[in-house]
Order: sequence, then C-alpha cells, then structure tokens
Amino acid sequence: MSNVPTIDLNDGVCITQLGFGVFQIKPDETAAAVKRALDIGYRHIDTAEMYGNEREVGQGIRDAGLDRAEVFVTSKLNNGCHEPDDARRAFDKTLEALGSDYVDLFLIHWPLPTLYGGDFVSTWKVLEEFSREGRARSVGVSNFQTAHLERLAAETGTVPSVNQIEVHPYFAQRQVQEFGAARGILTQAWSPIGGITFYREGSHGSTLDDPVIGAIARAHGKSPAQVTLRWGLQEGRSVIPKSTKPTRIAENIDVFDFELSADEIAAVDGLDTGRRGGPEPGAVTLEAYGREIPDA
Repeated sequence: MSNVPTIDLNDGVCITQLGFGVFQIKPDETAAAVKRALDIGYRHIDTAEMYGNEREVGQGIRDAGLDRAEVFVTSKLNNGCHEPDDARRAFDKTLEALGSDYVDLFLIHWPLPTLYGGDFVSTWKVLEEFSREGRARSVGVSNFQTAHLERLAAETGTVPSVNQIEVHPYFAQRQVQEFGAARGILTQAWSPIGGITFYREGSHGSTLDDPVIGAIARAHGKSPAQVTLRWGLQEGRSVIPKSTKPTRIAENIDVFDFELSADEIAAVDGLDTGRRGGPEPGAVTLEAYGREIPDA
C-alpha cells in the first residue's frame, strides 16, 4: 500500500504528491520501469506525448496488475499540436496509447508564445473541453511563467489546476510559485533533484554534490537526493523524480520517515542561483522540442 500523501487540486481532483517520471526513458525500458515503480508503492506516473512512451506506460500499469483507477496518470500535449483540431487528435492518440478512456491530468507542455500567433489560450480552451467531457479529470499547464498564467486568467476566467515547472534547490522560480499559490495552482516540480548539469559560480556541479545538502543528508542518514525531494514535499509541491535504476526508484519514494527543520529548509532555499538548467520557455522551438506522434 502506498503511503504517499495526496493534495486536493483547485478542481477537487486528488493528486498523489510524489510521482514517477518517465522523461528520457527509452520505450523498450519504460514498461518495466513503471511496473517496478508501482510494485514498490508509486501511484502517480508522469509521461508526455513527446516522450514517445505513453503506450509503454499503459503496459506497465497493466503488468503491475493494478486497476486503472488506482494510478494517477499525467500526460502532456505535443508542441506541434496546439491548434484546436490538432490538440483533439493528439489527445485521442494519448488515450489510445495508454489504453484508457481517460487521463487524470493533461497539460499543455510548453506555452510556445512565439508560435501559433501566441494563442495558447485557444489551446487551453480545448483542454477545458476534455475536462468537461470527463476524458481528462483535471487539466493544467507546464513551463508557464507568470505572464502566461495572467493571460489565461484574464481571457478565460479560469486557471490551471497544476503548473509543472523546473524547480530544485538551484532554481526555485519563487515568483511563479507564489503567483500560482495565490490562485490555487499547484506547483509540480520537474527535475526536482536537479538532475541536469548546472553552471554555478564558474563550475559545473550537481545538487547531489552540494556541501549544504550533503551535510543535511548525513544528519538524517539519508541521501542528498532524498533531502532535495523532502525539501520539495515540505514546501507543498508535487515532485516527480525519474530513474531507471531499481535502487534509485526505491530511494526516491523513501522520504516519508524524516522531516527537515525550519533551519534546514532555509539552508536549501539559500542555494537558489536563479539560473535555469532546462530550456527558457520563451525560446522553445518546434524544431528542437517537437515530434510526430505515431499512431497508437
């Protein structure tokens, strides 16, 4: 039985706070990784059309022998499918690939403000259709900045349930988080451990090697990765770590038997450099961040 806490979203849907991400997991490794995660207690799987492994996520859930209703599944819209009819076709492909008649959470993957005439609002309205139809229990966005969220609210009168953004000790995006929190939008952290290589004070480094995080980890008998995940959870975010290694998959969910003190939380907060490790949302292009969706 999973002991992962849940959070009520602004639309009443209940989301499992810690999930298992499958970004960059090869399709032929995905089903086994998903089954392994579910076997040890994960109940939230995060995929995307552009990851190319939705079909294998569905297979992994079936291989684990769980009822579909026991697993919270997130997917995201392909960057090449923001036009309303394209978004509808892409969503149909997602459901077919997953082998399900609904998804728990569906996100606009990137705002793409320089493409489609900057009209991510019409894309959002299509996601709201999916919600009204019950084919997406909840709808949200990913990589949206404050200006994008303000525009959605101003032009539609609604806000997403979730904004999935890059958040880790070296890049916290406090302004975006605070804007969302004031409007009931849950911040969900991708790369919550800081799994990309970061440029910091003239050298490349990782949060896993940070001396501040290392000292906290030693004090609790935990790993640096577990400390960064615990930090995110205690600050109220949803986190979706990813790994294909059985030991790391198990380690990443073993974060509910200790708590960080207020001073430890503040120490990790103080590591923020304000520098992204991932792409700048306004600079994402279809050439670099788009792909064809194969027929399911």
